Amino acid sequence: MANLVVQLHNSRLTTAQILYHLPDHPLLLQSFLWQEYDLAPDFPRLRRFLDFWTREIEGRLHSVCVSSRLLITPGDVSFYQFEYLLH
Repeated sequence: MANLVVQLHNSRLTTAQILYHLPDHPLLLQSFLWQEYDLAPDFPRLRRFLDFWTREIEGRLHSVCVSSRLLITPGDVSFYQFEYLLH
């Protein structure tokens, strides 16, 4: 239920492909996928994660490719004023 509430508050499923240099072999690149609900276009959660990465992880960032999509749009949600009770 928490994910539904987050999505209804305009969060988008955001995926970032992060390429980074291996600490022991800086000429080689490694890929890391990050996925979370975030707010476009500023992406505050992704920015916090990338700030953490640059502070705490040895692999220097090479590039970040971001994709974002609304999963629930206003037209997908309907509220009804009645209910049926089954006995």
